[in-house]
Amino acid sequence: MSYDPANIFARILRGELPAHVVEETEHTLTFMDIMPKADGHALVIPKEDAPNIFDISDDALQKLITQVKRVAKASLQAYPGNGVRVIQLNGSEAGQSVFHLHFHIIPSADGMNFGFHGGASADDSSLADHARRLKEALATLE
Repeated sequence: MSYDPANIFARILRGELPAHVVEETEHTLTFMDIMPKADGHALVIPKEDAPNIFDISDDALQKLITQVKRVAKASLQAYPGNGVRVIQLNGSEAGQSVFHLHFHIIPSADGMNFGFHGGASADDSSLADHARRLKEALATLE
């Protein structure tokens, strides 16, 4: 997928659009989601142009995930008694709507249901088959 420099996060990075910035580092920007799922819902984005996790350099991804971890820890401090969801989507089929790589950090209070998990357990043979498929795919990666 090619990167669109007119996407909203690229425009925020360039200062063309406002954002409630939480923290800026040399490699990342953390700011509040304007359509939050919960109080404290933040986004962490890389400064490298990458539409998804598959198109970012390994070095930039390492710096990005380090910042994601920092923000998740801070979320637990800022919203005591909550858990935290870290969500990252790739492609419109997965629900991605802004094609600049980003992580959602969402404080999650007890009982908050975002509908992420399925309602029923899968059978053992199905789980074994899916595990085999992923293991085979992992074995082909560098």
